[in-house]
Amino acid sequence: MKPLILGLAAVLALSACQVQKAPDFDYTAFKESKPASILVVPPLNESPDVNGTWGMLASTAEPLSEAGYYVFPAAVVEETFKQNGLTNAADIHAVRPEKLHQIFGNDAVLYITITEYGTSYQILDSVTTVSAKARLVDSRNGKELWSGSASIREGSNNSNSGLLGALVGAVVNQIANSLTDRGYQVSQSAAYNLLSPYSHNGILKGPRFVEEQPK
Repeated sequence: MKPLILGLAAVLALSACQVQKAPDFDYTAFKESKPASILVVPPLNESPDVNGTWGMLASTAEPLSEAGYYVFPAAVVEETFKQNGLTNAADIHAVRPEKLHQIFGNDAVLYITITEYGTSYQILDSVTTVSAKARLVDSRNGKELWSGSASIREGSNNSNSGLLGALVGAVVNQIANSLTDRGYQVSQSAAYNLLSPYSHNGILKGPRFVEEQPK
């Protein structure tokens, strides 16, 4: 009887792992497109934190560059949009990819939507969360090449300071994290999780990718 129970437990555990793991992404369109340059447009921010758009935008250049792509400088992109009368992320997302290609000459456009950003007070802890979803579109024909999502949560450790200390510490941490925009630091981890070619179902390595040599 005992071996049977153990066998069933193993099957259930294996099934749970299989359910939790996301299926492999189909990169057929991505490989056919072979983008070399990516235009990252200002992310849509669905969170109540106004810093979300620029915090996530500033976090995308490094993982994309390390993945081997030319990323258009954010300041140049912002100024170009301003000159064309576009200052709102929603309006920019509404512009056709082909039109963006005419303006910037980019191969692909990365659209990001932030669903969570910032620090919240949760009884005995303050937790900073950044969650985002993204999709990469061929700017030459509007075809979607890739999509993905990532979520990072980081909390302060007040477990050893007692109940009162934990409550006070959580409040203090929330205020400090809000003032220093802890969300930006967490968004860097979220961007790597989302865009790195080393992540499961992340963006593929680009033409400028250089494998890091072991030290």
